[in-house]
Amino acid sequence: MLETPINRLIPTLAVPTIISMMVTSIYNMADTYFVSQISTSASGAVGIVFSVMAVIQAVGFTVGMGSGSIASLKLGQNKKDEADVVASSAVLTALVLGSVLAAIGIGYIGQIIWLLGSTPTIYPFALDYARYIILGCPVMVLSFTLNNLLRWQGKASLSVIGLGIGGILNIALDPLFIFVFDMGIAGAAIATLLSQCVSLAILASFFVLKKSELRVSPACISRSPEVYVSILKQGMPSFFRQGVMSLSSMTLNWNARIFGDAAVAALAIVTKVFMFIQSITIGFGQGFQPVLGYNYGAGRLDRVKESVVFSIRTCTIILTVAAVIGFVFSEQIVTLFRNDPLVIEIGTRAFRYQCFTLPLGAVLTFANMFFQSLGKSFRATILAICRQGLFIPLVFLLPWQFGLTGLELTQACADLLGFLVAGTILMHYFLKEFGKETR
Repeated sequence: MLETPINRLIPTLAVPTIISMMVTSIYNMADTYFVSQISTSASGAVGIVFSVMAVIQAVGFTVGMGSGSIASLKLGQNKKDEADVVASSAVLTALVLGSVLAAIGIGYIGQIIWLLGSTPTIYPFALDYARYIILGCPVMVLSFTLNNLLRWQGKASLSVIGLGIGGILNIALDPLFIFVFDMGIAGAAIATLLSQCVSLAILASFFVLKKSELRVSPACISRSPEVYVSILKQGMPSFFRQGVMSLSSMTLNWNARIFGDAAVAALAIVTKVFMFIQSITIGFGQGFQPVLGYNYGAGRLDRVKESVVFSIRTCTIILTVAAVIGFVFSEQIVTLFRNDPLVIEIGTRAFRYQCFTLPLGAVLTFANMFFQSLGKSFRATILAICRQGLFIPLVFLLPWQFGLTGLELTQACADLLGFLVAGTILMHYFLKEFGKETR
């Protein structure tokens, strides 16, 4: 962590986390692909329930990123016992919060589906799909937490094993449950839930078998409220980032349903594909964060600066290549999911608009992760909500002015404005704290 050259260390840690993030995206991609073969309304239902998934991820990443960040700093300061307390307390927190989410979700599932922007034709599909996803809240939140605890200590390859096996299982079970067992969209949700259970069992086994540097044990669970407050505070940027994503997805569905089920389905498909592309940058960032946290804790500011510059440059190049490929093959990509002329028309335009601003995602992602890793929770929180926070007013304003075209342009416009804000804040901090030589 302190001596290996940055241009070798970060890619070494990032490759497993990129794979794990892509696998996580594949959970949603697989469901979207197979469910879209049922009908356009079923395809739209996956987009509706995405807001629920975003809330579950928000809680899981809050606990996982918060505890992982603190544990990484403690390990860098050679305070292993304190790191073990944080990790064990995080597991308890994940179980409690996941159970609370499940209880609330099941109790108000019908109202939630309508609130998320469902149309009458999408509603029955969304209800069948959401029921099993919500039941899996404790499993998913705990899985996200253990995954982050592993990668924050530099053991991302272990998390890839757990998530990878679950992802492959999900892809295999989806067509089996949906078409062979004739369970419809509920089969896709059950396949996802079973796959998440398998992933959790594998991730937990690494702690039980002492493959993890961090110890998770009931004996290490803290009784001090300060420990739980620090975990939640440190993870708050992740909560706001995912939480605002859920809110923006809901507002997108509310505005898309004005234009019919095809618009809801098309934008759901585009969102899932771009999440898959952006998972590369997020995965790279998750390989970058332990390096940043460890070196910052050890006082190696030279390596902190080098890590940020190297990561932004590398991911900007990757996203630029992805944007060019996506723009050229946008119609074929949308058609792969749903061969409906109206879905293809709407989805292709929205896809191409987003390709124009895709390369800006590196600065958006790393600015947020930079401040979170350094414990600058206020700046990190502002940047976490910036991109999707700007999306919410735009998704009302642009369709009002430009109709369906405005709706298709919304995410690209939000990305551009978010980039300007994030870039300005990051550059100001660099010049103030590290000097003008970091330009």
